[in-house]
Amino acid sequence: MAWNEPGGNSNNQDPWGGRKGGGRQGPPDLDEAFRKLQESLNGLFGGGNKRGGDNGVRSGGGFGLLFVGLGLLAVIWLYSAIYVVDEQEQAVVLRFGKYYETVGPGLNIYFPPIDRKFQENVTRERAYSKQGQMLTEDENIIEVPLTVQYKISNLQDFVLNVDQPEMSLQHATDSAVRHVVGSTEMDQVLTEGRELMASEVRERLQRFLDTYRTGINVTQVNIQSAAAPREVQEAFDDVIRAREDEQREKNQAETYANGVVPEARGQAQRLIEDANGYRDEVVSRAQGEADRFTALVAEYRKAPEVTRERLYLDTMQELMSNTSKVLVTGDKGQNNLLYLPLDKMIDGRSTSVPSSISGSASSDMGTRINNDPRQVELRTRESR
Repeated sequence: MAWNEPGGNSNNQDPWGGRKGGGRQGPPDLDEAFRKLQESLNGLFGGGNKRGGDNGVRSGGGFGLLFVGLGLLAVIWLYSAIYVVDEQEQAVVLRFGKYYETVGPGLNIYFPPIDRKFQENVTRERAYSKQGQMLTEDENIIEVPLTVQYKISNLQDFVLNVDQPEMSLQHATDSAVRHVVGSTEMDQVLTEGRELMASEVRERLQRFLDTYRTGINVTQVNIQSAAAPREVQEAFDDVIRAREDEQREKNQAETYANGVVPEARGQAQRLIEDANGYRDEVVSRAQGEADRFTALVAEYRKAPEVTRERLYLDTMQELMSNTSKVLVTGDKGQNNLLYLPLDKMIDGRSTSVPSSISGSASSDMGTRINNDPRQVELRTRESR
């Protein structure tokens, strides 16, 4: 039988299985639970244990919830106000929108919302890459890829002076690169001029950033291999190959010239030295002969006979020592006998006297013999 049917024992049973006067209770009362919670909160925040009525309970519970909310807000504010600055970082604090201080590493606190904090890593090196088509000095279009490495040098200027400092860096890089490439020929951009261009771009870019007071320090600018646009890349490759062939031909010509010209100069110098040596030899020999003749004249004046005899003997000795013919003369009135030694003649062919020496010796001897008084007297007697 159901608990609510007529005739049933409805006073002793309920749907929760409890009985009046029994040990089990019914479902908990929600109003009673909230009331107990409010009383406990009132006890925590000094609301007392007054239970004068419903109005007193509601007012005390409202103040308690207010204090709890304020406490939670205070905890949240304190959690957001305390911050830690790392060793590699700095923080700039603005109070009422105006610069207040720059905070270093450590545990710090600021007061939002009247304060604003900007925290950045000032030691980390950052990078920015760019690539674009640019016009060179000789009116050629090339693509120049580059990478800019930078870091924050002054956090106050980085935060306050420029709205978007990194965007300003990109615009300044574009301007600096176009200025440098526009004043450089294409060959320099494509070959060995990239290092010089990178240095010029970094200096010009740093001047721009210092003028804007961005607080950015450019540490390095790297220009990768520049290339022509894809549409004309084949034509550029042909031009580069032609220039390489031209340079190779020039190098070969210079190598040949460096080998031939010094050799010709050496031969010319040798001929000059030989001519100078021959000149000095002839001059010295003539000077010696002149000095010898002068000395002989002085001696001849002192003793003509002795000097004449000595000159004759010296001449005959010089002549006979270089000839293979021997002339034998007999007494007065006899015929002269000419003896030709074959062994001397054969040996004389291998050790023949130079024509210049023999000719000069023969002429000198003939002159001396013709001028010798004895030879003149001998020729006179033979003619008789």
